[in-house]
Amino acid sequence: MRLGLALLATSAAAAAPFRPEAGKFPPLEKAHTYRGELVFVDHANRRGSLRVAGVGQFRRNDPHPFAMLPYGMVRYHGAPADLRDIPLGTMLHVRAFLPPDPKTSAVPVLPVNNKDKDANHNRGAGIFPAENHVLLLEDEPSHCQREGLVWKLKEVEIKNREGTIIASREPKQGGAGKADEETLSFDAATRIWRGRESLRIEHLITEGAWPAEGKKALNGQIVMLGITWKPTLGGVFTRFHISDIWLDDDAMQNSAQHQTEVHKAFMRSRWLPAWVDAVEYGKFGRATVTATLFGGMDPSLYADSKQDISALMNGVENTLKHTEGGSAGPTQMAARGKLLDVTPLSGKAPLGSSGIQIRFETDLITEGMRPTRIVKIRPASWPDVHLPREEHLGNGASDIDERFPKPDIFPQY
Repeated sequence: MRLGLALLATSAAAAAPFRPEAGKFPPLEKAHTYRGELVFVDHANRRGSLRVAGVGQFRRNDPHPFAMLPYGMVRYHGAPADLRDIPLGTMLHVRAFLPPDPKTSAVPVLPVNNKDKDANHNRGAGIFPAENHVLLLEDEPSHCQREGLVWKLKEVEIKNREGTIIASREPKQGGAGKADEETLSFDAATRIWRGRESLRIEHLITEGAWPAEGKKALNGQIVMLGITWKPTLGGVFTRFHISDIWLDDDAMQNSAQHQTEVHKAFMRSRWLPAWVDAVEYGKFGRATVTATLFGGMDPSLYADSKQDISALMNGVENTLKHTEGGSAGPTQMAARGKLLDVTPLSGKAPLGSSGIQIRFETDLITEGMRPTRIVKIRPASWPDVHLPREEHLGNGASDIDERFPKPDIFPQY
């Protein structure tokens, strides 16, 4: 834990605040990095609150609001996800920037140097960063897989099916230096996965892998961990909790595939987000829209967007809420047409981009389709469903309070 907190402090001191520009994907290396517990989710507006980990007493840290960038990506169990998929209490790794446009931020806008301020009351600095617009939000196994890391279990101590594990997060391929060890708690609710099996603590005890009581060396056993936080006995200020243990690659892949299917079904009803690169206007409302699809989806979703297929395109807000009129759904309000081209862009796609550009021709373009504006696209073969009221904007959304509730819904602690 000392290493993790030191890295957080180094990141806070070294990273210069960066504000993304409309129509440009921000470079990941300029993001501010932090870690926190998910304590509140407003899934319809793609925002929430995290209890950010710092150098002080974790439980005392006030929830810190965040908003997903329109092209911001959520990863859970090593797979694409929506905020609604992540349980409260999950510890998440964050890559975030300053609000692109403070005037329309869905969360409070803070002083640029806010991460350098000491929060007092034994909490330290770094727990309220102004960089609260998120490019990448990922749980522990997603973070480890992207960074090439694993957890190595050193020792377990158990009594009455609960206890602690000493472990370290290390490069999968090994490397120079010794990783700092961390003490994590577990209990009878901790889920254990092996292949396609779902195990409990008592199964490991029965097999002799773990003792019924006392300590046992685990000799650097390689696993993936799901990490949460819960209040801890004994005056321990910061100790994280193990929600899941994946004992092998098959178990991790099984969880990832399940989450992928959850997200694929969700996206087919919510459409693929993109931003408009250019518009070529014709006569009588006809236009051709060039747009770049956002990243983070399963490849099969992009594969459904083929040249010459019928498709629909609709304007959305930065929260990815569809614009609608009255009781009409996005299908009724969307521009209809076909995909003229589906083109992979050259070079490596920046995080947030799919690296795929489309050209969409319609005979009736709508107001929301302008360069740098956000849209959503649906192949006509996808389900035509009506969204719940909280997930769309009514009557053209001319009022900012309709586009999203004011940021002051977040309490001032």
